[in-house]
Amino acid sequence: FVIDSSLLMTMKIIVALFPALATGLISNVPATRRRARVNRELSKVELSLGTVGSLLFRGPKVAGIPVLPVVAGAAAVVKAVNVLDLPARQYDREKNTVAKEYDAWTADGVLEHYWGEHIHLGWYSPQEMKEGYKNKGFISAKYDFIDRMMAFSGINALKTPPKKILDVGCGIGGTSRYLASKLGDGSTVTGITLSPNQVARATELAKERGLPNANFQVMDALEMTWPDNSFDMVWACESGEHMPDKKKYVEEMVRVLKPGGVLVMATWCQRDDKEVAFTQNDMKRLDYLYSEWTHPHFISIESYKELMLGTGKLSTVWTEDWAKETIASWRHSIWVGVYDPWPVVRRPLVWYKTLRDGICLERFHRSFDDGLMGYGMFRARKSTEGADPEDCTV
Repeated sequence: FVIDSSLLMTMKIIVALFPALATGLISNVPATRRRARVNRELSKVELSLGTVGSLLFRGPKVAGIPVLPVVAGAAAVVKAVNVLDLPARQYDREKNTVAKEYDAWTADGVLEHYWGEHIHLGWYSPQEMKEGYKNKGFISAKYDFIDRMMAFSGINALKTPPKKILDVGCGIGGTSRYLASKLGDGSTVTGITLSPNQVARATELAKERGLPNANFQVMDALEMTWPDNSFDMVWACESGEHMPDKKKYVEEMVRVLKPGGVLVMATWCQRDDKEVAFTQNDMKRLDYLYSEWTHPHFISIESYKELMLGTGKLSTVWTEDWAKETIASWRHSIWVGVYDPWPVVRRPLVWYKTLRDGICLERFHRSFDDGLMGYGMFRARKSTEGADPEDCTV
């Protein structure tokens, strides 16, 4: 992040004025004493702001309270709100912004501390939502999501597990390792990501867990280097969001999937706008969700299904919307930070970034809540029609 000097001064004024404003709001203290306390706090503010403070506090006063600091404080709040309302991490494929963001998140360790090894949303049952989502472990919800996605894929019904699985957009490899452990030594899981730091961390954790059947590579999902018909199963959990070309994304996964193999995908989706067009406010909200976390754009569940069918190679394409099962993750993520703030508190350099992330989490929650966004689940098999039997999977 680049924070200009005016924003730094804005943040300094807000922080400096906060004790004075808080003191002024104490209702159980007599007015005269309250005013004296405010004046003492404002004197501290003047000293803390140096030259700027002197200029602010030598202006006109009302009831003994300088006017300029109050006006400056209000202006500072407006400035901060305006800055925080503008997305700060726009997608740029040429600058590889996705890899850089995930490299940074992996390096500072904050995301892993709170989200664990799985950088995706969790799954919450109706009963858990009724009893209160905060009663459930935030990280355990993510493991429940993987189990649910496995069941949705149909993998649990197979007589023998798939031998070669590709995890597209593997993060630090949490799901890849979980699948490798669950499916056993007879299966190999390969995870790909654009982030070298994620590959390094994923590999490190696989070695720690004794999982030689989980391996990781830096690779662009839109330009995979494997030949056609390489994997028995392709798994993609929350990677489509970062793909600038959704059509190519789907086509590449289908290309490397063996005939008869299973493709299962989970991704955030915006609502379909074919019948009800997006309003100007909808577009503004979506633009923030795109650009704050370096997403090029989202598409609808219906559009993804059209792309999958458009390959001409997939049969029995099935879709679901898991917005209700996953929505709790957004605010749950905020609450785990509130309950355990120390990893952020001791890293001043991530304060501003964490504040922005918290705002973005809340905005995603609201977009799921009012239907602007949904959670797309997709399952399909690659047709064996006309394929060489040697290329097919069971």
